[in-house]
Amino acid sequence: VSGKTHNLESSMITIIQTFHKYSGQKYKLKKAELKQLINNEMNHFIMENDTLDELFADLDQNKDLEIDFKEFIALIAMVTSACHELFTLK
Repeated sequence: VSGKTHNLESSMITIIQTFHKYSGQKYKLKKAELKQLINNEMNHFIMENDTLDELFADLDQNKDLEIDFKEFIALIAMVTSACHELFTLK
């Protein structure tokens, strides 16, 4: 990415880089990797293991026991939407 990067573009790049940081070259997250990502990068979004199991099952649309980027983006969208609702309720 060259030239001036805007806030939204920068945020999108950060999301992609964060996914790759935890997924590595396979570009998929196993449950333990997703848990590590959530604990390290989204620490205000704390989950119990049961909740993580449910979330993982919901996100894993193709049921391959891994979260690909499109499935990960669904998580980002859900959390962002929930945060937006909190801001608009003030």
